[in-house]
Amino acid sequence: MTGCHGAEAGGGAIAQQTDGGSLQAEDLTNRALGVRGSQSDLVILVGNPNVGKSAIFTRLSGAYAEVSNFPGTTVEAISGSWRERPLLDAPGTYGLGDHSVEERITTDLIARAATVINVVDAAHLDRDLFLTLQLAETGVPMVVALNLIDEARQAGAEPEAAELERALGVPVVPTVAVTGEGLEALAEAIQRARPGRRSLNDDDDDLARRRAADELYYRVVPQSRRRRPVVEWLERSSVTLHWGIPMLGLALAGIYLLVGVAVAQHLVGFTEAQLGQELWEPFARSLIERVGIGGPIGEILAGEFGLLTMTVTYIVFLLAPLVAAFYFSLALLEDSGFLPRIATLVDRGLNAIGLNGRAVIPIILGFGCVTMGTITTRLLSTKREKTIATALLNFAIPCSAQLAVIAALLAGFGGAWVFGYAAIIFAMLIAVGTVLDRMLPGKSTPLLIELPPLRWPRPGAVLRKTTTKGYWFMREATPWFAAGALIVAVLQVTGGLEIWQRLLRPLMVSWLHLPAEAARTIVMGLVRRDFGAAGLYDMGLSPPQALVALVVITLFVPCVASIMVMAKEHGARTAMRIWFGTWVVAFAIGGLLTRLLNLMGLVS
Repeated sequence: MTGCHGAEAGGGAIAQQTDGGSLQAEDLTNRALGVRGSQSDLVILVGNPNVGKSAIFTRLSGAYAEVSNFPGTTVEAISGSWRERPLLDAPGTYGLGDHSVEERITTDLIARAATVINVVDAAHLDRDLFLTLQLAETGVPMVVALNLIDEARQAGAEPEAAELERALGVPVVPTVAVTGEGLEALAEAIQRARPGRRSLNDDDDDLARRRAADELYYRVVPQSRRRRPVVEWLERSSVTLHWGIPMLGLALAGIYLLVGVAVAQHLVGFTEAQLGQELWEPFARSLIERVGIGGPIGEILAGEFGLLTMTVTYIVFLLAPLVAAFYFSLALLEDSGFLPRIATLVDRGLNAIGLNGRAVIPIILGFGCVTMGTITTRLLSTKREKTIATALLNFAIPCSAQLAVIAALLAGFGGAWVFGYAAIIFAMLIAVGTVLDRMLPGKSTPLLIELPPLRWPRPGAVLRKTTTKGYWFMREATPWFAAGALIVAVLQVTGGLEIWQRLLRPLMVSWLHLPAEAARTIVMGLVRRDFGAAGLYDMGLSPPQALVALVVITLFVPCVASIMVMAKEHGARTAMRIWFGTWVVAFAIGGLLTRLLNLMGLVS
């Protein structure tokens, strides 16, 4: 049986995990039923994570459901319909009971179901039969979808479906969800669903069920599995420090080359400058002029920070390509089975700062867009973990647009300054996480995930996930970006931005030893994080001054859109605490760094 280590994530659906871990199955059922039928018609798909359950849901209902090799990604129950019957895709779970949120939701949903489709991984049936036997004991009519049968055939371990059907007493249908193989037979078998055969007595425990599952596995699966020495070595080695860390380094390097170089620097350099600033913004300004809107309203709509100018350029021509590139990279990692291995590798390190390995997802996404990372902190289990992850994202992680500007500026001064910047930011990440871990009550939850097999990513699944996740992120984040831009535009029209700059100038000069005009970069960082870094280009800063300024800008308060999303996700009180904390930490560290460099004779 594959080792368990744990993680979960999610996208838009009809319900989400809450901090208390309680969801009302009755409410889920009512939403799923809608006007499509009565509870006596309800069909529920149940299975372990990573068995293709959501792919079968998609085939049966015609609606998209998240398809992922990252355990727990379907923590939401997703509704649809099949042949005018309500259909629910339950959260992936390893068993029934109350040991986890997924177990509680699924157990409650099954009590309301007319029929259960138990989706199992034919290539890893030893893992899945434990849940199958539990479902058989509920007495709910069921059918077993023996999915991923193609992988089982390739491995020389194809289960004998007829023997499994006789043992369980329910219809068993071999399927390949991604190609549609066996789906017609499965639809026909649903009509013949019946209660499963009980294999245990009421006083038997889980260990007895595990033994029964193992015995059934050896009965129905030939033990002549073809060895895949290279793949098996990769699966074992990818979770060891000796080989896993270099593999992780290669994966992150690949993501950086795709997102940070190809997209952030080259593609976005074209779309933002050529399509946004040179084509779209002049057109928007001319349109506003033609309709006769001027004065403050015209400035808010089409000015330097206008809703129809800068905001559209930022969302459409800068953010959208970055979001697509990051979700494409994430989909590759998920579909290949490598993402949970990354979570396993970093779990121990993240434990030291109050998190577990599942927090690697918002952290990775944060390097593309801090707002994106902040939204995905909702996948973490507790409010404590969400607060720590959000603080780390907004204190110490530069987004890709900002990182590209920082790298370009420091690279001109030599590798030592790049290393110094990276070391300071990494140290701050550790320090902030450690302090919050000790300040906030509670402790990090354990990482309990099953490692899926490594496989080649399926292009169709990768593209669907990229498109769907990107769409949901843009749909959810765009109003908040627009609201943030509106606040900045109003501040500019009313003179608020200039007031901020005047207040900051003495601090920049006397405390940070930077030119007075550097105050504008701080204010521009409120608009967009990369604006602040880009504003340093023409100031003629020395290498030590550039280092101080870039450290402050990175640690400094994130853009207005990130602040607003932070308030939406975690509450205004948490957002304001983090917002205030970034001010204090950024300028405190900047001032101390200035004095350290002064002692070293590098800056006066």
